[in-house]
Amino acid sequence: MPTDQDKVIAITGASSGIGEATARLLAGRGARLVLGARREDRLNAVVDGITARGGTAVGVLVDVTRRADLRRLTDTALERYGRLDVLVSNAGTMAVSPFDELRQDDWDAMVATHVTGLLNGIGAALPVFRRQGTGHFVNVSSTAARVVKSPQAVYAATKAAVHVISEGLRQESGPGLRVTVVSPGFTHTEGVGKGASPEAAVAMIRMRDEIAMPPSAVASAIGYAIDQPAGVDVGEIVVRPTAQA
Repeated sequence: MPTDQDKVIAITGASSGIGEATARLLAGRGARLVLGARREDRLNAVVDGITARGGTAVGVLVDVTRRADLRRLTDTALERYGRLDVLVSNAGTMAVSPFDELRQDDWDAMVATHVTGLLNGIGAALPVFRRQGTGHFVNVSSTAARVVKSPQAVYAATKAAVHVISEGLRQESGPGLRVTVVSPGFTHTEGVGKGASPEAAVAMIRMRDEIAMPPSAVASAIGYAIDQPAGVDVGEIVVRPTAQA
């Protein structure tokens, strides 16, 4: 297995928040990065920032709900660097709302991003990992999967699915592959409240500003899991603000 300094790591949702913070942290440690996101301008800015500091990164336009986009992400890793060591599935949406609002398009978006998107990443990376005999899935979940609070039920359900899928994948992975779930609590990202119903957005943004931890805290947890020696699999890391109930 490559050393921490030259691992090839792909990250989805890499243009902001936890994904961006993780990319910057890992680039500083010498990883070679393939960064996927939907917003080309933001993605290019992250890549340019990393390369300006001497890091190695390439950006790929990725919508995780599309299988072909995830295959393009993994293919880019193989074409540029000859391998893929880690896939960080981080893309997310938090368009929460009460059930009575019947915002079914938002429900569908959360399922498509957190469940189908995760499966698309597995479908793209697992054959690569099997051929190599090594590989690491890092799947970003949420503490909402453990403690359901209104009006986050659909969001929480999709994040609970991340845990179930990850555990099943771990059981089937065998001795050469690793599977880690990172479950952040309230994190200060631009996605908090974005797409949520107005009332929910106001409450979430207020709580974010009061207690949220920086994305760098989650990035450090992801980095810890990746840094473990071969044969050591960190199953789950929960990281939350001390003020979060």
